[in-house]
Amino acid sequence: MTTQRPSITDQEALDFHSQPTAGKISMNPTKPMGTQRDLSLAYSPGVAIPVLAIAQNEDLAYDYTSKGNLVAVISNGTAILGLGNLGPMASKPVMEGKAVLFKRFADIDSFDVEVNTTDAEDFIRTVRNIGATWGGINLEDISAPDCFIIESRLREELDIPVFHDDQHGTAIIAAAGLINACHITGRKMSDVKVAISGAGAAGLSVAGLIRHLGVKGENILMCDTAGVVYEGRTAKMDQFKSAFAVKTKKRTLAEAMEGADVFLGLSVKGAVTKDMVKSMAKNPIIFAMANPDPEITPEDIKSVRSDAIIATGRSDYPNQVNNVLGFPYIFRGALDVRARSINEEMKVAAAQALAELAREDVPDEVAAAYHGARPSFGRDYIIPSPFDPRLISFVPPLVAKAAMESGVARKPIADMDAYRRSLVRRADPSAAFLQGVQARCRDVQRRIVFAEGEEPAVVRAAWSFKNQGLGHPILIGRETQVAATMEQMGVPAGSLDIINARLSDNNPVYVDMLFERLQRKGYLKRDVQRLVNQDRNVFGCCMLKNGDADGMVTGVTRNYDAALKDAMLVLDPIPGQAVIGMSMVINMGKTIFIADTSVNELPDGQTLASIALEAVRAVRSVGFSPRVAFLSYSTFGNPMGERADKVRDAVAILDRTPGIDFEYEGDMNADVALNPNHKLLYPFSRLTGKANVLVMPAIHSASIATNLLEQMSRAVVIGPMLLGLEKPVQIASLGATVGDIVDLAALAAYDIDMVHTAPGAGL
Repeated sequence: MTTQRPSITDQEALDFHSQPTAGKISMNPTKPMGTQRDLSLAYSPGVAIPVLAIAQNEDLAYDYTSKGNLVAVISNGTAILGLGNLGPMASKPVMEGKAVLFKRFADIDSFDVEVNTTDAEDFIRTVRNIGATWGGINLEDISAPDCFIIESRLREELDIPVFHDDQHGTAIIAAAGLINACHITGRKMSDVKVAISGAGAAGLSVAGLIRHLGVKGENILMCDTAGVVYEGRTAKMDQFKSAFAVKTKKRTLAEAMEGADVFLGLSVKGAVTKDMVKSMAKNPIIFAMANPDPEITPEDIKSVRSDAIIATGRSDYPNQVNNVLGFPYIFRGALDVRARSINEEMKVAAAQALAELAREDVPDEVAAAYHGARPSFGRDYIIPSPFDPRLISFVPPLVAKAAMESGVARKPIADMDAYRRSLVRRADPSAAFLQGVQARCRDVQRRIVFAEGEEPAVVRAAWSFKNQGLGHPILIGRETQVAATMEQMGVPAGSLDIINARLSDNNPVYVDMLFERLQRKGYLKRDVQRLVNQDRNVFGCCMLKNGDADGMVTGVTRNYDAALKDAMLVLDPIPGQAVIGMSMVINMGKTIFIADTSVNELPDGQTLASIALEAVRAVRSVGFSPRVAFLSYSTFGNPMGERADKVRDAVAILDRTPGIDFEYEGDMNADVALNPNHKLLYPFSRLTGKANVLVMPAIHSASIATNLLEQMSRAVVIGPMLLGLEKPVQIASLGATVGDIVDLAALAAYDIDMVHTAPGAGL
């Protein structure tokens, strides 16, 4: 499997780094700075209190400052990418990029530091004197052998993790790939013979780590420009290479590769020939990781060895050894236990975690990164994709555990499962809500109909739903077609329940039930028979109506309106409630609910009031105290207009309705509704704070608002969730991903409309 290599021009790269703001990073405050009191707490006099506390106990800096989530990316620019020694300022774009990756993949705050010296002692002194600022230090693009000296000394002299990623990052990812390649070829680490080309920072680190994983030292032949590193060699030797000198008669890379099981390349383009590859053992493992061009191309390898497992450092070939798989998650685990260092045990744990993750069924995000092709564990997929969202919850816990067990953790984690959940929330702000939904699903174990059971994404979603223990999925479809799709998707035969609507024994019951409902609405019995036999949404809803299932998810192959119309042929609104769509929007730790986003196109005042009541029920069921704003282009009659009349009518209807026990107000513009200080201008407002339930005046405004929020900000939108039907049905968007379908199936199993009836229920 290959991917299309992105093509960019020089000007595009320059524009990216300069527009609209120079550089790739900025700072945002984490505390409010809107009032004089805020400033007094943030600076003088309030700041003196934590100052005095930290003076008494420096470890409290982790509690009262950002130290515990802050990493420095430090370089002197002596080995920038493959460009060489271009100086510290030329390294700044790279270091900023590394800082961005820390934030993007592991939610770690990071700033770059460029040190203007090529003297190792001067560099060490500078970093040591400012080292207490951070929770960890990532050294980058420092030439060998200075990088070894600098890292070793700073690890000794600082009480925080110091990690040279050019060495250890590559080593960890390569080791993960090697673990899996050995697994596929049936090899034991203790038996493999390894030839390494390149005795620089990365090559020496890879050799050290695989030795820690069980590869025997005498089976590792390290090669540099002078040939094999052997006992007694004096040319181009130093203390770091000497640690890998072995007793051997082999003197060249070609000789080292003869009969070798593994080749690890961390050197230069063209270092390996086809003849060298031919000489390797059966099922050779070849990691040609030189960048930008490998020691030998995969095409050349395959021309002489069809049995090889190949990895490179490039994104346009399978099995990319990409450091972004390592350093963000290693630091995440280290920071979260306040580790004093990153040791070999933590590196091994990271490599093993990555190896295990590559063997898991990949999510849609990974398939999307491969332009729709879904990779699976095997010769062309031995290393996880950097786009796998599970990395954040898979790697740091094992790194943290290794830190705790090896004694370098200051703050051990007591509940590792809770820690994993917190990591998911870091990467996905919707995770906290969905975790609560899923926890209830696991308790109640509902039977959920997946109406479009022949669709590949639906089959995979049903399998995922079952595997996660969220309930019992039921696929509607033709048995042979569903079975074929299951086989194609790698889902075990017989693992999912399948019902063929046309052949179901329950059809006569469903037809009689539905005919009684529709006979005075223009339907003949044969019309109803055809609906039950041929329309899977209708059949699925009949299952719900008859108590043969508990909820349903549909919509992947049919638009929202059509799917809703099908459902309402069979199901009624809950008595006294409105059928609405509600979206949950989460952005920067704040949550709002928008209704109606999918059902009522141009609601009048009565319908708007009913939408508010249904939204309030649902919002309370998930643990929020509702404050409702009826939105309009006007605010409290300014400007006046007939289009705002229905909004004011809705407020008047609630004013006349007995038993209303929530805050509501309108007509209001969105900027007023979401302003916590709007009562300064409108002291008569009944809202005690900013609104969190926004009732839209029409479906088009609701749709526009949610889509804008999702596309123009970091907001996550869950929904629209369909509420108010007597049985829970959730409708996905056309072409929904497997993850989307699973989430909606979980919402159907959770059944918001039922949860709110239980006192104290919620998340």
